[in-house]
Amino acid sequence: MSSREADGPLLRGALYTLRRKCGKPGCRCATGDVHESPALAYPVGGRTKTMTLAAGDVEEVAAALARYRAARDELDRAADAEVAKLAARAAARRTERRR
Repeated sequence: MSSREADGPLLRGALYTLRRKCGKPGCRCATGDVHESPALAYPVGGRTKTMTLAAGDVEEVAAALARYRAARDELDRAADAEVAKLAARAAARRTERRR
C-alpha cells in the first residue's frame, strides 16, 4: 500500500453550496429563502458533473480534495524539476558544441 493510499482517498473537483427553489408554492423558498445543500462539482469526460452531499460527508470530501491538490502540486514540482534537468543537459550540449 502506498503512503498516499494510507492517507485516504483523493477527489478532484470543488465543493460549493447548491442553492435552489423546489417549486412548491407554499414552501419557504417561494418567498426567497432558498434550499441550500453542499455539493461537489467534478469533471467527467470533459464535462462538469454535480453531486449533492450529505452534511456529514462534507469534511471527508474536503479532506480528499485537499489531498488531491497536494498530490497534484507534488507531481507538478517533480515534473518541473525534471524539465529543469533536461534543459540544463541541453544547454550543456550546446556549450560543448560551441567549443
